[in-house]
Amino acid sequence: MRDFLVSSRKFIFAAALGAVIGLIAFGQAAQAASALERGIWLSGPRYDGQMGACGDALAAISYQFAEKEGRFWNSDLQITGYANVHEVAFRPWARDSIPRRFCTASAMLSDGRARQVHYSVIEDGGFAGFNSGVEWCVVGLDRNWAYNPSCRAARP
Repeated sequence: MRDFLVSSRKFIFAAALGAVIGLIAFGQAAQAASALERGIWLSGPRYDGQMGACGDALAAISYQFAEKEGRFWNSDLQITGYANVHEVAFRPWARDSIPRRFCTASAMLSDGRARQVHYSVIEDGGFAGFNSGVEWCVVGLDRNWAYNPSCRAARP
């Protein structure tokens, strides 16, 4: 009886494997979208380069920085002010890529130190693609090394 169960399991496995290989080998090839699908259903995003200015993202950066420091690093550091806010680049990559405005600013922290903040304002980069989103990095406080070294990955 035991030999029968072992051989039936092998048979079932072999049959399933053969079915998968058969579907892969003889399955229908993928086809390109029709004119109707391209024109209506698969239109894709339409970027027009309309996003907030560099100064518009500073409140979001301050809020997110305080939340990150308090929640993940058990720190009470906060950004208390900004100076020398300016744009570094606008759409520096290919024309069809998501539009970004790269900016930098000097941020005064609650510990009395001034640190450089590199950030980008991203068109349709907010929650669920609504509004402008922002990605930022404070030089010297990138504790999880997401933009290391020295926030270089947050710049263009």
